[in-house]
Amino acid sequence: MHTPPCWIEVSLTALRHNFRTVHSFVQPDVSVCAVIKSDAYGHGAAACALAFQEEGCKWFAVNTTEEGIALREGGIHGRILLMAGLWRGEEDEIVRYRLTPTVWDWNHIELLENAAERVKPKNAVAVHLKVNTGMNRLGVDLGALKEMFAAIRTAPHIFLEGMFSHFAASEIIDHPEGEQQMARFQEALDKANHMGLTIPMRHMANSSAIASRPRSWFNMVRPGLSLYGYYLPFVSVMSGASDSSHELPVKPALSWKTRVLQVREVAAGQRVGYSSGYLTQSATRVAIVPVGYGDGLSRQLSSRGRMIVRNDYAAIIGNVSMNLTALDVTGIAGVEVGDEVTIIGETESRKVTAWDQANLASTIPYEILCNLSARMPRSYLE
Repeated sequence: MHTPPCWIEVSLTALRHNFRTVHSFVQPDVSVCAVIKSDAYGHGAAACALAFQEEGCKWFAVNTTEEGIALREGGIHGRILLMAGLWRGEEDEIVRYRLTPTVWDWNHIELLENAAERVKPKNAVAVHLKVNTGMNRLGVDLGALKEMFAAIRTAPHIFLEGMFSHFAASEIIDHPEGEQQMARFQEALDKANHMGLTIPMRHMANSSAIASRPRSWFNMVRPGLSLYGYYLPFVSVMSGASDSSHELPVKPALSWKTRVLQVREVAAGQRVGYSSGYLTQSATRVAIVPVGYGDGLSRQLSSRGRMIVRNDYAAIIGNVSMNLTALDVTGIAGVEVGDEVTIIGETESRKVTAWDQANLASTIPYEILCNLSARMPRSYLE
């Protein structure tokens, strides 16, 4: 039987628990749109979406048309929001697969209107208008809303189903910019109302805002990272202190594992790894594991990170290479070829989280999880 050099295990039980936790927190008047872009933050979009669908999820958010089509073909029947808009040439498929594109430019409306005339869907093409409230990435500016509303009104095949925006720093719980962004979004909704437009779906809250800013829920929320068991640290701008009390009780769903490929005895004063990245200070037992930056293990963990071997921590020594990493297992009895190694996850009494790796790599858990190579097999466990 083929044994992969490294693999990922995803707990469907944890995913379902996390969705139920968020859903029950915002009920009864707020819908939940599960964000599963970037392959569900490395967890595997199709399987995660199906798990959420089984728990009653009706809305899913992805980044691209390609991701949306893959979900449709994978058995997702609910609504699929394309958060990054559309490119010319994608509009027919968007209409054909009943995807819901984000728009912010009149050109989007023109493309979709023409596509609807070609594809002839049963219903009008629903779109969600993104409003720039201060993050200054995607979205229509407040000053251009009137023209955008007018363009939508002239398109008989387009239905403005939703409007939304996005917080720049919702984890900073008392940052005044958060309140200002909410006020700008409400201004956009008021402008729509003044022009006689009724907007059925209104959403702004991501994972952190769901937990800390209930006024931002409107009637739909978009949890992402929290569905996979993590939060960014909640911080008060006034005190500078962290406040974990806002976190909902979600559980990390992903474990990343490999096996020992070789064990060797290395004498004191010897170099280990590329560029002589580590010098042994004494006789050292080294275990080589078949995982590296080619699989998504950050090179910033070189001689800094650790993994779990035989329910004990083993330090990474030397530079992480493309497909191999060295561990110091000197103090761990009985390590041998084939032993299971936990890169992210927990054993009986040890744990390594995506946050642990992110802190050492000076990044965030989003990047650690999203960098996990799609070529590694993923198994889904109850």
